[in-house]
Amino acid sequence: MSDIIFMNGKYIDSNKATVSIKTHALLYGTSVFEGIRAYYNEEHEQMYVFRAKEHYQRLLNSAKILHIKSPYSIDEYMSQTIELIKKNKYKKDVYIRPTLYKSTQTICPGLNNTEDGYFAFTIPFGDYYDMQKGLNLCVSSWRRTSDNAIPPRAKIAGAYANAALINTDAHNFGFDDAIVLSENGQVTEGSAMNIMFIQSGKLITTKTTDDILVGVTRNTIIDLAKDLGIEVIERDIDRSELYIMDEAFVCGTGAQITPVSSIDKRQIGNGEMGKITAQLQKLYFDVVKGKVTKYKNWCVGVYD
Repeated sequence: MSDIIFMNGKYIDSNKATVSIKTHALLYGTSVFEGIRAYYNEEHEQMYVFRAKEHYQRLLNSAKILHIKSPYSIDEYMSQTIELIKKNKYKKDVYIRPTLYKSTQTICPGLNNTEDGYFAFTIPFGDYYDMQKGLNLCVSSWRRTSDNAIPPRAKIAGAYANAALINTDAHNFGFDDAIVLSENGQVTEGSAMNIMFIQSGKLITTKTTDDILVGVTRNTIIDLAKDLGIEVIERDIDRSELYIMDEAFVCGTGAQITPVSSIDKRQIGNGEMGKITAQLQKLYFDVVKGKVTKYKNWCVGVYD
């Protein structure tokens, strides 16, 4: 079954969307993207796109790092997203993937004097993980790429070869996913999601300068935690600290808020979702479905 996508200024049938095998982005991984969720609230009969403005701002930041020129403003991206969902007539949760890419057809990795393109598609998207069952994670033997190599703060498609190796090896060794260290041995994040911990009632997570993608969901949870009166600490985290945390969870557009039950075969807490993790998870899902007035400005309604 085909759907409607947006590509280089036009809404077209997805079956007609093509790129050449000579495309720079395909040959060298030179594209940047975002993952955005839209949640359908049956009671409101409304689809809410969550924090689209923040996602598109990050897309523009990623594009600037990779020498890609954006053809649209944030408001234009948001309008296109709403129209795209309407055209596909979704009444279920969906995932939105906007991508800016080097569309030049050339055999040269350089980014100068190249053409740029843009597309966005949507797909129905449920839970990436079991939201109640805790994940069993390991610490990966692979390291996160550094800011001076391929900067993790930019969502560069080519950098996700790093995430693919991390995730695949974790699965091959019997784990659900992995935590990644930086080149200097400090905790960064998961394979493709941020990670947070609870210790003595405080929320602890890595800093924005610790070779992580500065997640929109991460920032959302920090704001929610502060509003709940939970102290938030952003600091360096040693590997050995992972094993003695009271609670742990991963977060991201895909992961949402998913508890962690063990790390490197060490049980976290009682091995089940912790009290504060559960509190944050419940509030988060109320917020993304437009149920909490205080945070309604984070949700963009689609249907009139």
